[in-house]
Amino acid sequence: MWDDLEAHAARVKGRSIAALFDENPRRAAEFSVEVDGMLFDYSKTQLDEQVRGALCALVQDADVAARRDMMFDGHPINETEGRAVLHTALRDPDGGPVLVDGQDVRPGIRDGLKRMETLATEIRGSAVRDVVNIGIGGSDLGPAMAVRALAPYHDGPRCHFVSNVDGADITDTLASCDPETTLFIVASKTFTTIETMTNARTARDWMEKAGVDPTARLVALSSDLGKAREFGVPEDRVLGFGDWVGGRYSMWGPIGLSLMIAIGPDRFRAFLRGGHAMDRHFRTAEPQANMPIMLALVGMWHAQVLGYETRAVLPYDDRLARLPAYLQQLEMESNGKSVAMDGTPLQIGSGPIVWGEPGTNGQHAFYQLIHQGTRIVPCEFMVAARGHEPALQNHHALLVANCLAQSEALMRGRSLNEARAKVAGKFDGEELERQARHRVFPGNRPSTTLIYPRLDPETLGRIIALYEHRVFVEGVILGINSFDQWGVELGKELATTLGPMVTGEACVEGKDGSTAQLLDFVHKTGRT
Repeated sequence: MWDDLEAHAARVKGRSIAALFDENPRRAAEFSVEVDGMLFDYSKTQLDEQVRGALCALVQDADVAARRDMMFDGHPINETEGRAVLHTALRDPDGGPVLVDGQDVRPGIRDGLKRMETLATEIRGSAVRDVVNIGIGGSDLGPAMAVRALAPYHDGPRCHFVSNVDGADITDTLASCDPETTLFIVASKTFTTIETMTNARTARDWMEKAGVDPTARLVALSSDLGKAREFGVPEDRVLGFGDWVGGRYSMWGPIGLSLMIAIGPDRFRAFLRGGHAMDRHFRTAEPQANMPIMLALVGMWHAQVLGYETRAVLPYDDRLARLPAYLQQLEMESNGKSVAMDGTPLQIGSGPIVWGEPGTNGQHAFYQLIHQGTRIVPCEFMVAARGHEPALQNHHALLVANCLAQSEALMRGRSLNEARAKVAGKFDGEELERQARHRVFPGNRPSTTLIYPRLDPETLGRIIALYEHRVFVEGVILGINSFDQWGVELGKELATTLGPMVTGEACVEGKDGSTAQLLDFVHKTGRT
């Protein structure tokens, strides 16, 4: 299959994307997927019907449908950890039975959601004015992104997020909070994550120094009731979840408590409905009409076939400012692997580097490289058809115009003759030629655009589920486990041994010359 795709890549190399629209007036419609009011347009790429057919053959060859059904049905597809992968069940609390080790998990999901709603309602109706979510990775990136994304729907306490063990993070956050009216959510499945627990102890000390009883101001999102209780969290304020929910897929359940507090239980349910709607589409639509599958296949065409090493996520929606960071974890932690499910080395490259920034800010930062640099960066644009500020519709019109202009400019570029015409009259002779060459845009650079009516809770749910399933499809085709993250472990283990060396409680022994030198510098400089 990959050989066929490489042959197609050679066939289309250098072909004009813009010319494809001249050849087929219906190209935009034929190379798009629309579902539930969202439109994914991938027509500004090198894909033609033959390429798409070869990509869809990958889906059949890897039996993505069977693996998809195993995931939804609760089979332990996280094979290295022997776990089911059931974040999808969290957004369908009223669905039918799903068995894990012979037990139906659906009643527990319903009970957990009701407990979340009861606690969120209580907090929203109390004197609490600030909620600080302390977590890291999936316990931070998802809810932090979603809370910002849905700012127009906030009607609860202010929500803040602390994740970095750097003391500056929690210091700056607490500077605007009052111990008497602040509640802390400590989000750690094991209640042992060193960054989270270090910040949690600092928060607890902050309350105690102010004469506030921490037990009245702590909530734990953890599966270890005993450790949470030892820390001082009342048992009725501990919300747990099964090991069949991975951290970066967890904001649909208790990890999403901060979002529920910010927007309320009803809107949180709308968020769940959006995710579930995308699940239904993913399970029923044929590959060519399946938005997650086509999003995955276009990405794989660019990364695995054409060899483009990075992918830029460019939301023209300022409230999605944290989405690129969220997707970095979702995609790079999931598919940043070098061995297949059976432990053998991958025969093809895994996931690309994911990065990005909201438009229009990025246009004045890194778009220079995207347009005229020597590396091709496939771009994934996102934009809402309408914004939340009716009095500022001129702003939104300008925003949309910029988004559409960037994808068109990447595709069309500017030829040398067009550049000459642009500077004619200002320069002549050799200087005209030199100046013109600086104004040439190579063009023929691929992009996709996801456009949606407006960023509301249900739409955000659809978008997040769309990208989750994209990661799943890519992982199945590559033959890897998208649901473990062993690459996170080694650095954490070494940090544990280095900690006492940094503080001087242990001698520097067995470390390489560079690490020993750096520790010595810290010891000498830290004393001054």
